[in-house]
Amino acid sequence: MSRKAFYVSTASIFVSSVQKELAGERRAVKAFIEGDPLLRRYFTVFLFEDLPARDRRADEVYLDQVDRCAIYVGLFGDAYGLEDAMGMSPTEREFDCATRRGKPRLIFVKGADDKARHPKMRALVCRAGAQLIRRRFTTLAELTKALYASLVDYLEERGVIQNRPFDERPCGDAALDDIDATAVADFVRRARFERQFPLPEGTPMADMLAHLSLIRDAHPTNAAVLLFSRDPQRFIPCAEVRCMHFHGTEVQRPAPFYRIFKGSLFEQVDRAENFVLSVVNRSVGTRGESSRAPSTFEMPPAVVREAIVNAVAHRDYASAAAVQISVFDDRVEVSNPGELPAPLTPERLREPHSSIARNARICDALFLTRYIEKYGTGTLMMIRDSLAHGLPEPDFRQRGGEFVTTLGRDWLTRDVLASLPLNERQRSAIAHVRTAGRITNADYRRMLGCSRRTALRELAVLVQAGVLLAQGSGRGAHYALVTKRASNAPNAPSGKTAAPPEKRARNAPNRTSSSPRPATTKGDLKRTKGAKAVKFDRQKRGREGAKGVMKKKRLTNRSTGSP
Repeated sequence: MSRKAFYVSTASIFVSSVQKELAGERRAVKAFIEGDPLLRRYFTVFLFEDLPARDRRADEVYLDQVDRCAIYVGLFGDAYGLEDAMGMSPTEREFDCATRRGKPRLIFVKGADDKARHPKMRALVCRAGAQLIRRRFTTLAELTKALYASLVDYLEERGVIQNRPFDERPCGDAALDDIDATAVADFVRRARFERQFPLPEGTPMADMLAHLSLIRDAHPTNAAVLLFSRDPQRFIPCAEVRCMHFHGTEVQRPAPFYRIFKGSLFEQVDRAENFVLSVVNRSVGTRGESSRAPSTFEMPPAVVREAIVNAVAHRDYASAAAVQISVFDDRVEVSNPGELPAPLTPERLREPHSSIARNARICDALFLTRYIEKYGTGTLMMIRDSLAHGLPEPDFRQRGGEFVTTLGRDWLTRDVLASLPLNERQRSAIAHVRTAGRITNADYRRMLGCSRRTALRELAVLVQAGVLLAQGSGRGAHYALVTKRASNAPNAPSGKTAAPPEKRARNAPNRTSSSPRPATTKGDLKRTKGAKAVKFDRQKRGREGAKGVMKKKRLTNRSTGSP
């Protein structure tokens, strides 16, 4: 069937057959279409036997209905039907009329054995088979199943319903001339280098697109347009990435720095990644073996790229929304329209999982150029590399009709550290926690050569400044970096210095026997024993002194005769 304009209104189906032989099948077809929630929205069924009596010849009526219908459905059985003066039955005349009028014809033949058919019906079945694809059935269930598939194909070909994934559908009015041959050649060259792509350079563009399933009905698919078109947004306006940079942790209007990136999906990913890396912090080292000084970004570029590629590859292109990237002082948010495909959930992204693509053809092209791996390991890499970089784990969540990935930034910049009243020991401790992930009081004393009291005091200052977070108690007491700057940092919320974990453990009220006790060292034990000995000695002297006073008083009383 050719691709024609199809208006969303009910289309008439003419059912043709020998009425007496296939009366049950005719009624079943009408009941099935009228009872199906999808088909009844688009089709009505005409049965000749439903017409009231009227003053017209029967052949005029049914041929007029064939002329008016949108689809001809022929049910061919064994009988041929009553023949007219020309030796033709109504069924054959209806078939010929539909053929002359160019009507879409769906032919269903009952039974697999043609020997029992009337010779003229057998000839009609053969003639129909030479012109189109016919389906055979033996039961009503087989008939309705085949009819349903044919009618759904009819609706899909006319764009009324879309059963194929977005990236596999033909793209509107796009033609092969809209595809950039240079972009295709660059893709083949890179795919051969990255993944040993089998097609050689110089392969005709149409053959390459066909190999990648990026062409359908002689039209490039939506995926082909997004990947290789000279102007993808001409056909798919929503296919863009909007990038904003805000000064602070909240959205500001208007955004201080706002860019929109269009072009192919490859160009969108590359430009959006460059945007993010251009506005986050970067440290430049000294020249070593090469003339170019090395630079280190506060965020791993691979993590930034993975978040952007995922948003572009797995977004819902049926939505009018765009991919959006917002850079704040403490985080980078990457959001895309659409939800995770089942059975994936944000929680499952944190554990090994299978790769499930919303747009499989787009992902194929991104895989061949090594933009993605298609193993379901991308989110695990993001978590691992972020933690190794001293950053918080990425956050994945559904928010309304969009999926949001949040990457934590390193808020402890050089300027922030310079603004804090810290000594060199404290700055060295921060550098240690960046790499080790934690520090204890003993670590502080051992590395920096200070007393226990000094370590407690200086660590407490770092806690008060909002740089370190005291965690655990007793032997598990330690300090970790605060991954997100508090809105009132560096001032402590209560205006008091936060107690270190060691002191909190000792001063905790209502301690039960099951509560964890603070860490104790040999020095602590000696000091504790010494304090107990002094206390006991004082108590003993006090008791002895009290006894002496009482004895002296009794002797005095005896000498004076007092009771």
